[in-house]
Amino acid sequence: MARINVLNPQQQTAAPKRFGRKRWGGAAPYLFIFPWIFGFLVFTLGPLLFSLVISFFDWPIVGQVTFVGFDNYVEMFSDDPLFWKSLMITLKFAALFVPLNIIVALGLAMLLNQKVKGSAFFRTAFYLPSVISGVALAMIWSWVYSGDYGILNYFLSVFGLEGPDWLNDTKWSLVAMVIASLWGQGSMMLIFLAGLKGIPKDLYESASIDGAGKIRQFFNVTVPMITPTLLFNLITSIIAAFQQLTLALLLTGGGPLKSTFFYAMYMYENAFKYFKMGYSAANAWFMFLIVLTLTFLVFKSSEAWVFYEGEMKKAKPKHVKRRAAGREGH
Repeated sequence: MARINVLNPQQQTAAPKRFGRKRWGGAAPYLFIFPWIFGFLVFTLGPLLFSLVISFFDWPIVGQVTFVGFDNYVEMFSDDPLFWKSLMITLKFAALFVPLNIIVALGLAMLLNQKVKGSAFFRTAFYLPSVISGVALAMIWSWVYSGDYGILNYFLSVFGLEGPDWLNDTKWSLVAMVIASLWGQGSMMLIFLAGLKGIPKDLYESASIDGAGKIRQFFNVTVPMITPTLLFNLITSIIAAFQQLTLALLLTGGGPLKSTFFYAMYMYENAFKYFKMGYSAANAWFMFLIVLTLTFLVFKSSEAWVFYEGEMKKAKPKHVKRRAAGREGH
């Protein structure tokens, strides 16, 4: 005879609870990431796509919106001298800022990596400028760069040097922007410090036994081991260079004689001074393409100089090398 199992009332009520718990348990991860997804769609991807759309329109803040196609891009390349001027100034700034930013951040990280008393205090002191608001930072540097009572010119006068009027001299204004921008590299310094902490000490001991000095250890051990960190900081520095706006806007306003008129300020004025939102969106998308191209080139070149732990190139088998040697002999 067939056996029939009859569930008691407790077993009958327990089954739906287990099913419901399993169902909601599968959805729990998506519920946790939903706030980020919502924020990304509404505040990042949505505005990004909307800016692409309005770049094909004559879109004043107040007035009639008119479709113009690629006229904004044509005007930008052929009939706007400020476009090329701001782009060249930004490229010069990036050429100075990116290598100096990496060198200073790596140098500070190596100093903080030494086992000395008070290292925690110095880490905090070097990181603090990166959390100061851009407005406060601009006020501090306006006092530092002042030609009348600036502390920088006073420091130079102690050594018998006459400092320039940093913010009002076309020869020094861009250099002043680079120096002020280097002040807030605490985050990059901490990233380098984390990379230095991850280098095994055995590598330095082996290099020391082989007779390598400190300089050779730096170039043959330290640099290759932190190349992934160096790649990340290089890309973020390039992006930060093209987004420079706050310091120049508050310190010089793009002057003197447009010597610090960065590309980001050019976009800002087109949007909020001349109310040409469509034209400014076209400017922004061109800058996005420049940054994307530079990032792609850096990633492409990283195959030759970035070393990842546990990665090694495959060596040719011995019999292949012998055949190659035999062919060369013939």
